[in-house]
Amino acid sequence: MAQSQPAQKYGPDLSVKLICPECQIPNPNVVEEFSSGDLVCGDCGLVLGDKVVDTRSEWRTFANDEGDDPSRVGAASNPLLDGVDEFETMISSRDGNSGISKELQRAAAKSSHGRSERSLMNAFRDISSMADQISLPRSIADIAKQLYKRVDEERLLRGKSTDAIIAACIFIACRQAGVPRTFKEVWGLTRVPKKVIGQCFKVLERAFGSNSPSMTPGVDTPTLNNVQSGPEDLMARYCNHLSLPVWLQSGAVDVAIAAREHGVLAGRSPITVAATCIYFSSALFGYPKSASEIGNIAGVGDSTIKSAYKILFNEKQPVLASIHDKRANVRNLPDP
Repeated sequence: MAQSQPAQKYGPDLSVKLICPECQIPNPNVVEEFSSGDLVCGDCGLVLGDKVVDTRSEWRTFANDEGDDPSRVGAASNPLLDGVDEFETMISSRDGNSGISKELQRAAAKSSHGRSERSLMNAFRDISSMADQISLPRSIADIAKQLYKRVDEERLLRGKSTDAIIAACIFIACRQAGVPRTFKEVWGLTRVPKKVIGQCFKVLERAFGSNSPSMTPGVDTPTLNNVQSGPEDLMARYCNHLSLPVWLQSGAVDVAIAAREHGVLAGRSPITVAATCIYFSSALFGYPKSASEIGNIAGVGDSTIKSAYKILFNEKQPVLASIHDKRANVRNLPDP
């Protein structure tokens, strides 16, 4: 009886080679260019494949002539910390009641960072958090951090709370960069009394009034003496929150300029002037908004807006004469 032959097992052919269709050399010189992510024929230069994944080790170094040898791991160093790396790892307190997490947290607190460096890093985190709450760009937060670092180094505000110093630095950074934020908005980020923040601001204004630091080398940052937030600077944000068209925002700016030229609403705060001009313009151009709606956005009481509107309404003739040539869709104003 004939014996049955065992079944053949089939597997992948490991002798398969990638041959260049242009050269067709039996032993091709295939080069992986990780910098461009291409698979290239080393003889003729034909690209055989793309999107090659770099599987090499991450322990590359970029040593310079000065002898520094930083490894390509972790986040970029923060120039505001003078070479002290910011450790972002947080140790969880969930350890099954074994007490190991407390020991690890205690050891991390006694790490190479000194007390001043840790307090500086905590202040920088608070500045970034507060800047995000009022939608400030990162450049403003960086200016505020540099101001805070200078305050910490020069001991300008001894005995003041950290929140008050941070609020004053953010307010000054906004004025330097020309990004209008009211004192009330910045004060709302903290639980510090307005008087304390005002005291910190006055000290920093005297210290930074003539030689404020700039975050961009070679570019002079405007000083506090020549940067002021007017009502025109606040209207864009207020009109955006009120869903008003852009041309009405431009009309409200014209009303504010005309009111200032004729001395109307003199002595009122920029917030009140901006809210009043928006209230005036919304009725003037056919997009009426209530005083309470505008007041909720601007942070002004509706009674304050209405009292200022009465003054503006009584002086409406010179104001309307100034903007009549610019705006064709002017309507009758309601009585206050």
